[in-house]
Amino acid sequence: MTLLATHAPATTPGLRIERLGPALGAVIHGIDLASIDEIAAFDIRRALLAHKVLFFRDQHAFDDDAQVRLGNLLGELTPGHPVGGNHERREIYNIDSSDPEFSFSDVWHTDVTFMKQPPAISILRAVTLPPYGGDTSWADSQAAYDSLSAPFKVLADQLLAVHDGNREWGAFLKKNGGHEWEGEIVTELPAVEHPVVRVHPETGRRGLFVNPGFTSHVSGVSDAESRAILDALYAHLTQPEHTIRHRWAPGDVGIWDNRATSHYANRDYTNTRVMHRVTLRGDEPRGVDGLRAQ
Repeated sequence: MTLLATHAPATTPGLRIERLGPALGAVIHGIDLASIDEIAAFDIRRALLAHKVLFFRDQHAFDDDAQVRLGNLLGELTPGHPVGGNHERREIYNIDSSDPEFSFSDVWHTDVTFMKQPPAISILRAVTLPPYGGDTSWADSQAAYDSLSAPFKVLADQLLAVHDGNREWGAFLKKNGGHEWEGEIVTELPAVEHPVVRVHPETGRRGLFVNPGFTSHVSGVSDAESRAILDALYAHLTQPEHTIRHRWAPGDVGIWDNRATSHYANRDYTNTRVMHRVTLRGDEPRGVDGLRAQ
């Protein structure tokens, strides 16, 4: 595990970080994502570890090619999605509300946790926005863990939970087939186990790694105990002091650490909303003392 100095000064001239909260969220000023170099990409990645969600305004020259280029500068791109989406660029997940099979993300979730190696980072670009509505909120899973009571931390540290993509994507996969993920074509979605508390592979911080979108139950406990544990963790994770909300504007780009956050896309619009997302390859989640699914 490599621990980075996440709050070290940026080395890119003109780059300025405007914090949105004490632990979560920042707006990055003074940088053009369409023409950044490796040094600026390093500064962005370091800022992301510190603030977990970054926003960039007025990136009007930032198109699909630039989005793929940025992803390759920040890490290793995955295919757009293991099941959903249809875009001419395999790296891009087209999130289009006008698609009759569009899956709204109006539930708290962390991207693709139903796979053994979920993405590490997501980059989202606003393409077409409704005149109002369609905001996105993020929750800080690390701040949520830090503010748990000591006895609940001890309990959560020991637990594994099951993540099941069939709840959201099973019918779609059966009808349309899947895409490539981790070198294989997805033909089924077997449930996977991840630690309830994930240790961040770059910072060493602990965070809650369960979400209502894909987590079905806690392993090794009764159904009633599982519901009680998850309900308590979800209520705690999404307390207002752990969250931020972003109102999208033309030219906006958002980048978030998928290992340290959950997010929720408001379903409060009727006009078309189109967003393009790319994700960076992640690792198999590890828990406290190396806890992971066997």
